[in-house]
Amino acid sequence: MPTPISNALTLFFSLLVEAIPFLLLGVTFSSVLLLFVDEQRLVAAMPRNPLLGALAGSLVGFLFPVCECGNVPVARRLLMQQAPASVAIGFLLAAPTINPIVIWATWTAFRDQPEIVVLRVLFSLIIATLIGWVFSVQKDLRPLLQPSLARFMPEAQPELAIAGQASSPLLKSGTYLIQQPGKTVALGAAAYGLPLPSPVSKPWPDKLRLLLDNIIQEFRELGAVLILGSAIAAFVQVAIPREIVLSLGQGPVTSIVAMMVLAWVVSICSTVDSFFALSFASTFTSGSLLAFLVFGPMIDLKNISLLLTVFRPRAILYLFGLAAQLTFVLTLLINLYLG
Repeated sequence: MPTPISNALTLFFSLLVEAIPFLLLGVTFSSVLLLFVDEQRLVAAMPRNPLLGALAGSLVGFLFPVCECGNVPVARRLLMQQAPASVAIGFLLAAPTINPIVIWATWTAFRDQPEIVVLRVLFSLIIATLIGWVFSVQKDLRPLLQPSLARFMPEAQPELAIAGQASSPLLKSGTYLIQQPGKTVALGAAAYGLPLPSPVSKPWPDKLRLLLDNIIQEFRELGAVLILGSAIAAFVQVAIPREIVLSLGQGPVTSIVAMMVLAWVVSICSTVDSFFALSFASTFTSGSLLAFLVFGPMIDLKNISLLLTVFRPRAILYLFGLAAQLTFVLTLLINLYLG
């Protein structure tokens, strides 16, 4: 008979096997943006209006099918290229759900309940857009970002020049490009008046080498915190009896709260979470199923460790609180008025 430890190990490795390919996809896409796309033009093409920018950022996820493990490095790249906060936050929250792979998976699981598919996309888009709009009020994002990222925001120019970061010998993820052995150039250097060759114009062999370097460095950095987050999620899953969750399934309020907590704890990848939710369809309300499908991909226990590489804890609390409240209100309306 399986022991709690063996169950926890099974869940831990399942989370890793499920998440690592999408994390790799995310850092690969992040590096492709870095080396093959003129990011300044991409960012410049985004709407400056906070609400439209949040909506545009939310919809960008449809073009790049990354889940909640792969969206963090991409959102970090957008912030480093001085994309509006509304665009980066909209993408961060919506990309795990607003993409063709997840929509197709949700349709496959809930083809007998097409309203679940439509409402999942609609609610995710509404919540991501509204939160991105709210964060646009914070004109200076540095207080909400980790110091390693905050120093590359526009207001940090004097600090960068004084600290002499452009001559650092270290290759830092999404921050430095290796130019030749023993020499690096900060990607933020151009913004501070320092010469920086555009990686977009480099020869293909150089770009491919830089692409590989950046993928390896980001994967090592984010993979370490992913392992820690997966271990915590696996432990918590084993500690909570399933019977307790099922006993809460029919109340219009308790069912939503239970499924939101479950989504946060189990930390299932958004590409497969619809099949997990389907197993509760006969015992839980429609609103609670939507709460699981909408809230989980935005903020889960595993993903918090990745978010901590970008945001300070209080910013994650803001994201968590806003996403939880909006998800609860929208899905409660479904339970009260649509049954």
